[in-house]
This record gives sequence, structure tokens and C-alpha cells, in this order.
Amino acid sequence: MKKRILIVGGVAGGASAAARCRRLDEDAEIIMFERGPVVSFSNCCLPYHISGVVEKEETLILMTPEKFKGQYNIDAKVNSNVVAVNTDAKTIDVENTLTKEVVTEKYDSLVISPGADAIVPPFKGLDKIDSFVLKTVPDVSKIMKFISEKDPKHITVVGGGFIGLEAAENLRERGIEVTLVEGTNQIIPFVDREISYFGQKEMINHGVEIILEDLVEGFDTGKVLLKSGKEINTDGVILGIGVRPSTGFLKDSGIELTDRGFIVTNDNYETTAKDVYAVGDAILIKNKITGKLMPLSMAGPANKQGRLVADKINGRKIVNKGYIGSGVVKLFDLHIGTTGVSEKLLLGTGIDYRVAYAAPPGIVGIMPKAHLVFSKLIFEKKTGKVLGAQFATTGSADKRADVIATAIKAGMTVEDLSDLELTYAPSFGTGKDVVNKIGYIASNLKEDSYKQVTFMKVYDLLKEKAQVIDVREVNEYESGHIKGTVNIPMSVMRNRLDEIDKSKPVYVHCRTGERSYNMTLMLQSKGFDVKNIAGSYEFIKTYEEVSCYNNPERENIMVGDCSVGCCKN
Repeated sequence: MKKRILIVGGVAGGASAAARCRRLDEDAEIIMFERGPVVSFSNCCLPYHISGVVEKEETLILMTPEKFKGQYNIDAKVNSNVVAVNTDAKTIDVENTLTKEVVTEKYDSLVISPGADAIVPPFKGLDKIDSFVLKTVPDVSKIMKFISEKDPKHITVVGGGFIGLEAAENLRERGIEVTLVEGTNQIIPFVDREISYFGQKEMINHGVEIILEDLVEGFDTGKVLLKSGKEINTDGVILGIGVRPSTGFLKDSGIELTDRGFIVTNDNYETTAKDVYAVGDAILIKNKITGKLMPLSMAGPANKQGRLVADKINGRKIVNKGYIGSGVVKLFDLHIGTTGVSEKLLLGTGIDYRVAYAAPPGIVGIMPKAHLVFSKLIFEKKTGKVLGAQFATTGSADKRADVIATAIKAGMTVEDLSDLELTYAPSFGTGKDVVNKIGYIASNLKEDSYKQVTFMKVYDLLKEKAQVIDVREVNEYESGHIKGTVNIPMSVMRNRLDEIDKSKPVYVHCRTGERSYNMTLMLQSKGFDVKNIAGSYEFIKTYEEVSCYNNPERENIMVGDCSVGCCKN
């Protein structure tokens, strides 16, 4: 007897489950329901249609109902909104969004992959301004029509997550002025705050105004009204505030939901109803490192879940090893990659961890387009087990994050990172790759071979009149330095130890941390109470510039080397 498999949702998880079910069972009847007019599209590419990088809207559409039928013998129904599920009768009710006709369909197995809806709070005055969300092909069509017909000079983007960031970038690439408003104290919420500053600096340098720690109060004609009392004159608004799971149709279905509307599943993606499975943005995944349940709205995990569910439906054993969360975002010329846990995610877990920072070159320094890779590695103190990493660079952030993702999945330690044999040629990397170098630093920290403070502490150290020594060469120091620091270059430091007050702690930095590490060990051997400033000048510079931009009342400690306008005060 033919198995009847119904799938709710056609993007990522749903489409993956459908295709895998067909590969495993040529005779099954497979029907997929998509409430929108497009059954399968590249939602991650939507912002790039705004700038013209993706020139034609139709190229955003990956599969049509005709292709699904022809290639996979899957019946993909668009404009078909599932409005109810009856798990006792094993049926679903489907409304045709064009005719409003409702039909009932029976299932043997049901896969629910409805995704998530953009959050649009009931803002006062929202009807007085052109506003948009960016989740579907019709959404980007509306934005493009608005741009074409009204020729906006300024658009406000609300929200500093993936959607808001990419919308802001592509609007600027199109030549439109942009203000981005974020209610928290950082953009790019999937990395730690200090790493987000590299992305913020890049956006500021490309003309995006960023307002943090302020919320939208409402709208008026041509204006965004903020709770602080600020008003933004604007021609339109894109709301990237966040998403909520599209699970309202599951009310009274017998399928358990969390208080936030996520579908409750076990490790096999089975819901609390027999023969009903759920995947994608509407479920919570188990974090492999912390063991906590959390949302993870990413295409990669959704596709994997769809495949695993299809295996389960067809009697195969599946193994859900949990997820670590890996992602990358492009912001103009900068790439930020992340994998594993951030420090924010480790709060309250009880895991004893340490952090290593580095800013090594991404390729050989004399090559064209030489660049640094600003790196952060998080590891377990006792075992050295790798827990997470974040990279910001104009080079390959994804490459480094992918190596660390593999290391985390394999249970590797920081010593293992040092030992990795990675590809090298001057145009692609260095003899000791970024991953090797951050592994070396973490190994030294694990062994307590020296002490460090982070670059975020420099401002406070200087206010306390601490002894901070810059060991770069004189010409480097003169081209830009931190107020209150003393320049004693590494090349002459051994001959000038008498200039350092041995009765006070010493804090040392250089450009990227390598020279200062060497000098920390040397001073340590001479009996000084010394700490290396992790990250050194290049980290300090970006952190201080952006801190000053975010808070103009903050004292500016940069001398001769500021690039984001923080020197205005």
C-alpha cells in the first residue's frame, strides 16, 4: 500500500524532506503545501536583489511546482495555507489563499516545516509610512517596486540581525542613505559584542548611520520616532526586528508547543503526536556544547533535519548529535564568521572557559590585499576542548570558522589546532595559519605560562594611570597610538628596563600581540609583574573608535589614527 506523506512548508527543511523521501521510496505519494506563491526560493539571497547583485527576481526561485513534479514526482501546491491539523483523524485542512476554498487531506506521515513569520509590532503610525519586511520573494518585490516608483533617498532599517544588516548593506550599495536602529547594545547578535564592533566600524565607514540602545516608539509621515525622543527623517522602513515560529495553525491539534510557539520535538524530530515530525525554524535544537534548547534559524541545519526526518519516516536509524551553530555574514568588504558558542551563550552554564585573541595576517604580508584576521577562540580551561570561535576579516572568515566547526564536532583541543596541517601558499595563507596561531596562544593560556588582560580594559587602565607600554617601533607609534601609553620598542627594550617601574604592574601591547607576547615573557623572567594586552593595538583601535562613536561623551584616547568619526568630541 502506498504511503501518503504530507509536508507543510516548501523551503529548506520541507523541500529537503520531500526530495529525500522520494529517493527512499519511489512509490510514496508526496504532497508539499506552501502558503505563498513560490514553493522554493533562496531566501538568503533576497537582500542581494535590492543592490542588483542578483539582477533578476526570477533567479531567486529555485524550484517550481512543475520542476518538483517532473524531477521528483512530488506534488508541490502553492498558495495553499494549512489552517488546521487533526492528529486523531490524521488529517490537515488546507485553504486556497486565492479562492478561500478549504479541503481536507489525509496523511500517513506529516512533516511540519512552516518556518517563521517576521515580527511586526502594532506600532503607532505604521500606516503613515511605507514599511516592509524581507522574508519572501513577494516581500522583495514590494521593496523593489517602492524603490522604482518613489526613488527614496533614505530608508531606515530596524533590527541589527542577519536580515537588517544585509538589507542595510544592499541599500547602501544601491546608493540609498541608511540609518540602522538596534535596541540592544550591539549589532550582529550572533557574535560577542567586541567582535561586532568590527562589523559596526565597516558599516559606519560605508555611510550607514547606526543607533544602538534605542527603540522605535512609532512613526509619522516621513519620520521614525524613537523612545529617546530622537526623530529620523526617512522615506521608508524595513523591519528586521526578528521572527516568531509560524505555528498558530497547530492550536488544538494535539501537538505540544512551547510558551513561545515552538514545536516540541524529541531527538528524532518527532512531535508529541504519532507520525508527525517537525523541522526548521519552528523547532528548538539542542546545543551540542551547552545542552540547552535554543532556536537556530539557519538553512544548513534545516536541510539536515529534513533529510533525517525522511530517513526516520522510511525506517532508517537516525543520529541527532546536536548543533553548534555556524554562520558567516558579509558586510561590504568585511566577512564575519562564527561557530560554536559565544561568551554570551556560556553565561550561566557553569563551564569554566578561557578566551584567546589574535590578529595574525590572513595571507603573506607582502602580497596584494594583505589583511589581518581578527580572531577570538573560546576553550574549556581544564581540558583545552574547543568551544567556539569568531573571525572578522576582509579575507576568509568562513574558511577559519569551518575549520573550527570541524574541530568542535570532532572534540578537538587547542593543542590539536596547533598541530593541524592546513594548506599554504602566499595568496591563501601563511606558514602558520590563523587557526594554528590562535591554537598556540590558547595552549599557552591553558598552561598559565603568562597572564593577560583584554583590549577592552585599556580605557580603564589608563584612567587608573596604569603603566601601559607600547612595544611597536617609533614610526608605528608616531603614526597612531593610545594616549597615556609609553613607547619602548621591542628592539631596544632589553636596554631600557630601567625606565620601567618594577614596583607597579606592567601592561604590554604591540600591533597584533606577537611582539608583546615575547616581551611579556622577557619581563616576566626579569621579575616584573607583567600582563600582555590580548589583541593588542589593532583590536584596541577598533574597540575604542566604535566605543567613542556609540557614546560621544566618552573620552577619546586615540591619537592620530581614527577612522569612524569618533574624534568629533
